[in-house]
Amino acid sequence: MNVFRILGDLSHLLAMILLLGKIWRSKSCAGISGKSQILFALVFTTRYLDLLTNFISIYNTVMKVVFLLCAYTTVYMIYGKFRKTFDIENDTFRLEFLLVPVIGLSFLENYSFTPLEILWTFSIYLESVAILPQLFMISKTGEAETITTHYLFFLGLYRALYLANWIRRYQTENFYDQIAVVSGVVQTIFYCDFFYLYVTKVLKGKKLSLPMPI
Repeated sequence: MNVFRILGDLSHLLAMILLLGKIWRSKSCAGISGKSQILFALVFTTRYLDLLTNFISIYNTVMKVVFLLCAYTTVYMIYGKFRKTFDIENDTFRLEFLLVPVIGLSFLENYSFTPLEILWTFSIYLESVAILPQLFMISKTGEAETITTHYLFFLGLYRALYLANWIRRYQTENFYDQIAVVSGVVQTIFYCDFFYLYVTKVLKGKKLSLPMPI
C-alpha cells in the first residue's frame, strides 16, 4: 500500500458515491449509461471472486464488498427502481463489440490458465473499455450533466492514480504487472479528451457539451 493506491481507491469510491447520490436525489437515471454500469458490475464480480478463497486484509475485503454493493445498487436503480427515467434510446452501444474481444484476449494473454486467473484477467481487460458506452452516450446526446462529469472525472483520476501506484511499486518493490499496467494506460487514454473538457469547461461553471455526431 502507498499513498497513490489509497487515493486511487478513495477516488474510485467517491465516483461511485457521486453517481448513486445523483440518481437518488434526482430520482432519475437520465444521462447515465446502464450498459457501462452493467460492465462495471461484471468487472467487480469476476475480479473479486477471491473473496471466497483469499484474505489479504480488512481494508481489502471491505473495499471489495463496498464496490460490489455500489455497483449492483446502481444497476438496480437504473433497471429497476428508476427504470422509467432511463434513456434507453441513447444507450445503444453494442456490448458484444467489447465482450467478444475481451473474452478472447483473456484466454490468449494471462498469467496462468486457471478459471480464477482467466476471470481476473478478463476483469482487467474489461475495465479498460467499460466506460466506452457512457462516453458514446455523451457523444450521442451532445452533453452531460455536471454531476455525471464529476463522476467521470473521479473515475479517470482513479486510473491515473493507479498508474502512479504501479510506478511507485516498481521503484520500491521491483513489482511490475504488465497486464494491469497496459490496460490501465489504455483506459486512461480514453479519459484524456474528457479531462481537457472538464478543466476548460466544467470547472469554469460551463456545461460540458460535445459536437453532435453526423
